[in-house]
Amino acid sequence: MVKRADFAIGSETVAPGTRKTIDLPVSVLSDHTPVTMSVHVIHGKQDGPTVFVSAGVHGDEIIGVEIVRRLLRAPNLDRLKGTLLVVPVVNTFGFISRSRYLPDRRDLNRMFPGKETGSLASRLAHIFTSEILSRAELGIDLHSAAIHRTNFPQVRVAPDNPVTQELAQVFGAPVILEAGIRDGSLRGAARAMGKNVLLFEAGEGLRYDEFSVRVGLMGILRILRHKGMISAKGIAKARQAPQYCASSKWIRAPFGGLLRTYKADGELVKKGDVLGSVTDPFGEKEDELLAPFDGVIVGRVVMPLVNEGDACFHLARVKSVAKAEGALDELSAQIADDPMFDEDEIL
Repeated sequence: MVKRADFAIGSETVAPGTRKTIDLPVSVLSDHTPVTMSVHVIHGKQDGPTVFVSAGVHGDEIIGVEIVRRLLRAPNLDRLKGTLLVVPVVNTFGFISRSRYLPDRRDLNRMFPGKETGSLASRLAHIFTSEILSRAELGIDLHSAAIHRTNFPQVRVAPDNPVTQELAQVFGAPVILEAGIRDGSLRGAARAMGKNVLLFEAGEGLRYDEFSVRVGLMGILRILRHKGMISAKGIAKARQAPQYCASSKWIRAPFGGLLRTYKADGELVKKGDVLGSVTDPFGEKEDELLAPFDGVIVGRVVMPLVNEGDACFHLARVKSVAKAEGALDELSAQIADDPMFDEDEIL
């Protein structure tokens, strides 16, 4: 059998059957401290796909970092086929400062594919595009809601991409949400290069959420198994199909005041249900926030202070509340009861 070639990245190589953390130079801070983007490369002995998993594109979205930490301890990766590239923190600057943005106040996920001689954000996007995205056929990008918001675990896919829609079903998150691709996003750069990226959204900025972490970890392992990269041992398929939502809408505060929340993320509601209410500090004025259609709450604000027009509840449309309820309950129960999480091997 012909030996696989070494995997070259940056100025280093990784031999087949080994794993190594590579530090890709990004910049130097004003006090001369070097900043790198670290990628853990697992290069299998046998041929297979090259897949990347990234987290921390937004520096305050730390749930993905915990998902990655557990992924790298999974015993299923010991005999990996192909190559797995794992970047726990893409936006090191934002991660250190606990900020969504880079020091130049730009959103990294609006700067792809980037430029080698552009702004700091553009240069970082260029490094990721040239060193990670260009080498992989598939990526899984891990996100959470921004600070003071939370997202129910969901995979977002473009409506016109059957490949990512199929992979989203394999991932098995409770909700699949159609979402257009924005200019400058990592998904947009991937599409332009003929590659596919799954976007996983779950939890809250600067917070851990055990359920969301479990959904993300299991979803990644399911994808790697589906691609033939790891064995199926301990990786159960989703017992129910995820709830597919073709559209969604934010319900916004009618005026500034105090928000009282009556429904939780992941909760199914019917048209006309009261999601919450906004009152002024004196209690003299109050407006209820009503569900405009049957749906599942895939995101909500967690800060009770709102301004007029603030997004309060993100409602994704469902065809049948009754059918969706059974599917969501089954998927949630499967994650909670999965024996993989009973042992401390990857926790």
